[in-house]
Amino acid sequence: MTRLPSTWFGALAILASVLFSSTLRAEPPAFRAGFAERDVSPAIGMEQPGGYGKAHHTAFHDPCKARAAVFDDGSTRVAVVGLDALLIRARTVRNIREQVRKRAGIEPGAILISASHTHSGGPTGFLLPGELDGDDVSPAVRSLAYDHSVVADPKYLETVERGIVEAVCEANSRLAPARAAAGFGVGDRVAFNRRFTMKQGRAMTHPGVGNPDILEPAGPTDPQVGVIGCWDVDGKLKGCIVNFACHATTGPPGISADYVAYIEKAVRGVFGEQAVVVFVPGAAGDVTQVNNRAPHKIAQFGEVSARFVGGHVGAEAVKVLLGLEQSAGPLVPVAAAGKVLRVERRRPSPEHLAAATDLASKDSKGADPTDWAFAKETVVLAARIAREPVADVEVQAVQVGPAVLLACPAEYFCAFGLDLKARSKFPFTFPVSLANDCVGYVPTEEALTPGPRGGGYETRLTSYSNLVPDAGRRMADALDELSAGLRPGAIPAPPPLPPFSGRPWTYGSLPPQRD
Repeated sequence: MTRLPSTWFGALAILASVLFSSTLRAEPPAFRAGFAERDVSPAIGMEQPGGYGKAHHTAFHDPCKARAAVFDDGSTRVAVVGLDALLIRARTVRNIREQVRKRAGIEPGAILISASHTHSGGPTGFLLPGELDGDDVSPAVRSLAYDHSVVADPKYLETVERGIVEAVCEANSRLAPARAAAGFGVGDRVAFNRRFTMKQGRAMTHPGVGNPDILEPAGPTDPQVGVIGCWDVDGKLKGCIVNFACHATTGPPGISADYVAYIEKAVRGVFGEQAVVVFVPGAAGDVTQVNNRAPHKIAQFGEVSARFVGGHVGAEAVKVLLGLEQSAGPLVPVAAAGKVLRVERRRPSPEHLAAATDLASKDSKGADPTDWAFAKETVVLAARIAREPVADVEVQAVQVGPAVLLACPAEYFCAFGLDLKARSKFPFTFPVSLANDCVGYVPTEEALTPGPRGGGYETRLTSYSNLVPDAGRRMADALDELSAGLRPGAIPAPPPLPPFSGRPWTYGSLPPQRD
């Protein structure tokens, strides 16, 4: 038998040692991130969505943007988009997702697109062009819909689609190794529930600052500022996701991202202009910046209000990012899951519809503007229900390591967001509203009862807001189920401190002197 030289045994032993030790020292998991943005500001003169009637932009304040983040764990990619707009409709989302799939290869169900709900953005809805065309809708009803309601501008929809697709594709092309981390700040001074129980026995929305008949808020607020930050290999902030529950209704003068612009200013003021701030709204269907119980006369709308809300939330985001940057690491796994619920719409009674049709047929100038607006909405709703009695409601969970974004297309009441957080097994749960479509306000079942917490603007039956009373609970259950099917990733931490082997600071170890 031929004997191998002793040097061969040494070499084999070294090789075995290397192979064995390499199995003990696992390589860090692959994690890449990319961010990008596009200006999608509307033009002066375009419709300004936000109410149940027509309004048009007359000035410019700051750009409306589409901001995108793409995350990749080596096997799955997800995209999260924040759009400075009142809402986005499912048809627009489908177009965007398909274009991104073709150009970047990201699966449609792994793309989350959420509108910030700025009331100073461009015409992305309520109605889409031609949505109520056809012989089954009378010319009178079409006139109510198209001439007296907010209708999306087809050219502006092209701008939004192109901007989001380009932002996502550029973020995808910028995928690079990154370190990331998630955390929470507290923005407890800028957001207030706008519904109140009143002495007269039912709830009211915005009863008026200082109204002595206010008893107590009819719902909660969520002060958490959720943040996911990503740094490149050189330690520079690539971008972040910020999640907060408050209507974007501060209303700076002109076209604007509203208070989101000041969140961006705060983050970029500390971390640099390269940082992309992707804002996704929390469950804020009944939460705004207006404090109806404010003891002092203060500005609650306009430039001062936008700066106050956005600066406060942005400062909290900065504090979170500063605390996270040294502990950031790979946020894995990355995953997405979703489903579509079939949710029935609430129908106006025959008596309600007849009275609304009679009022809406009259000149609006001779009627009470609130009564006429809701009558018009009832008539348009009846036409919509005749075509679409059941709504498709997409719910989606997007995971980035120990964080999960739970998205729905509603102006979701705050109580649902808090419930999702309480039920979630993820350390960081971000409810996201107005995502991938818009089904209007989704109140709690209690808000739709005749009890002391029932009533208010959000509970009125309109072409915008009309799902059955248990819709919110069904959406929460479905989101909780999606979240439960995902496995939270580890929270990254800095490496442990090695055993002390140095010397104390020589200046600091000197004895006291009294002479």
